[in-house]
Amino acid sequence: MKPDLFEAPDYYNIDDLLTEEHKLIRDAARAWVKRDVSPIIEEAAQKAEFPKSIIPGLAEIGAFGPYIPTEYGGSGLDQISYGLIMQEIERGDSGVRSTASVQSSLVMYPIWKYGTEEQRKKYLPKLATGEWMGSFGLTEPDHGSNPGGMVTNFKDMGDHYLLNGAKLWISNSPFCNVAVVWAKNEEGRIHGLIVERGMEGFSTPETHNKWSLRASATGELIFQDVKVPKENLLPNKSGLGAPLGCLDSARFGIAWGAIGAAMDCYDTALRYSKERIQFGKPIGAFQLQQKKLAEMITEITKAQLLALRLGQLKNEDKATSAQISMAKRNNVEMAINIAREARQMLGGMGITGEYSIMRHSMNLESVITYEGTHDIHLLITGLDITGLNAFK
Repeated sequence: MKPDLFEAPDYYNIDDLLTEEHKLIRDAARAWVKRDVSPIIEEAAQKAEFPKSIIPGLAEIGAFGPYIPTEYGGSGLDQISYGLIMQEIERGDSGVRSTASVQSSLVMYPIWKYGTEEQRKKYLPKLATGEWMGSFGLTEPDHGSNPGGMVTNFKDMGDHYLLNGAKLWISNSPFCNVAVVWAKNEEGRIHGLIVERGMEGFSTPETHNKWSLRASATGELIFQDVKVPKENLLPNKSGLGAPLGCLDSARFGIAWGAIGAAMDCYDTALRYSKERIQFGKPIGAFQLQQKKLAEMITEITKAQLLALRLGQLKNEDKATSAQISMAKRNNVEMAINIAREARQMLGGMGITGEYSIMRHSMNLESVITYEGTHDIHLLITGLDITGLNAFK
């Protein structure tokens, strides 16, 4: 593995808009990625294995529930801090960031926001340290972009609920200790349930043969007459808006994370353009290569400003779902385009594991689809600006 020489681009001096705490948190995450992720991530991706050894490190840098109050084991940080941590982790690998995003926004967030005090005290501290890992069950084999059509359901059996159904494309599922599962009750209302590993009838088969997010564990959640204690129901919010609220938090993290992947591809291409000699001079001296690099840094800078403003709005509790969708869609598209251009700049070397670009490119093919596809986010913006629903 080549040494990690990453230098983050900051063309518009955006660091001047961050607090000292923001920069300390980001720099700690950046240093951890360089030390503990970069040396192992290429081999992990080649082997299609999630490196579980990094879980304690993710907890140490505050990647699990950074905005969760300290009384529940979180770091009590603001939303920009959360975004910066996700940016640095995805600079290392999108799959690792996915692991942290799920733990924070899709497992800890709903327990914190929708759960009881007893649930918060039981689950959140162990999730914050990584002692327990969680997964989020919303997507089903036949219901992706239309999660409201889910068929997973539970029935009131008097002293417990009986849960049946299946979820697909679930990050962390193969090793999760708990799963926040969304299912319909007998009236067809969507509720969240906390399902624990070891409950009879609950299984988590792993999904194999992925060409993307290979260093992340993906699988299914299968429920066959699972008896769920009634105290495991999340009581404080129901309906489709409950899981979508979790997705807002996760999509916000993705909007920042994608910047990290783009920055890594740009930095790699920039350094390569100064070292690779063709026709007697560095390829960075040729106009077409400079065009690529200039467009990359322009798009990264625009995405940084978009994410920062969104973080400010989120800190003020003013960010709308549609604004979050715009940032997720724009920034992931930006990142995947930069990955593709950077790969071309490296020629044949761009497809090898000696550089991170092809791995980022493959990963971003998943990121552009999960947590709302590229097209669905476009329609969310369309609905917001026209008031006309294109989904029905």
